[in-house]
Amino acid sequence: MKSALVTGANKGIGLEVARLLAQHGFFVYVGSRSLANGVAAVTKLHAAGLEHIEAVELDVTNPDSIRAARTAIGEKTPVLDVLVNNAGISGGAPQSALDASLAQFKVVFETNVFGAAGVTQAFMDLLAKAVEPRIVNVSTAMASLTLYADLNNNNFAARYPVYQSSKAALNMYTINLAYELRDTPFKVNAVCPGWTKTDFTGHQGTSTVEEAGQRIVKYALIGPDGPTGKYFSEEYFPKPATCPW
Repeated sequence: MKSALVTGANKGIGLEVARLLAQHGFFVYVGSRSLANGVAAVTKLHAAGLEHIEAVELDVTNPDSIRAARTAIGEKTPVLDVLVNNAGISGGAPQSALDASLAQFKVVFETNVFGAAGVTQAFMDLLAKAVEPRIVNVSTAMASLTLYADLNNNNFAARYPVYQSSKAALNMYTINLAYELRDTPFKVNAVCPGWTKTDFTGHQGTSTVEEAGQRIVKYALIGPDGPTGKYFSEEYFPKPATCPW
């Protein structure tokens, strides 16, 4: 049975990704900063008939927690087929490029960038043993330099420079990770789930959790001829086009 780890998966989009991967036959490790919250989420999935799911305590901002999660999962499986770096925070609102504190930047980058990089590096040895390893970094169309470089576009008037900067950095990490793994079976991509109705958005948005989950899982399941080092945003760019960086 293939295995997958989804970070920040005790609720929202992450939980939906875990559910979908389990339905596709994966044994899914639900990464959760709070083990109690992760266990509660897994209990609900078990009640829905999905047995091959387990909670693992994983605070992506804590190197010790990352190492402990790697040890725990490594004791259960020698191979990890899929990693979905979903854990992320917005940094709150409002945000200002002029007034945001360095502490605010730091806390967001610790989760959205350093956390994703730390988890990826920690689990790389297990991923490298998979026949077709896949890494999906959950990003956002708000990180598109092309979209937000149009200063007069009222469709993108909402700006969150701390959050957007962190996700733009994650996009660049994705590109470089894919480049370094280009001669291997790895596929590494960034995916925007869309503006999704979850706690993260105050339950506002144009996409459902189910739609968001499907957008992410699609790139966890791509075959050997699939893309790598790309960014996909189906909500803002018609398929099969990809969003310009």
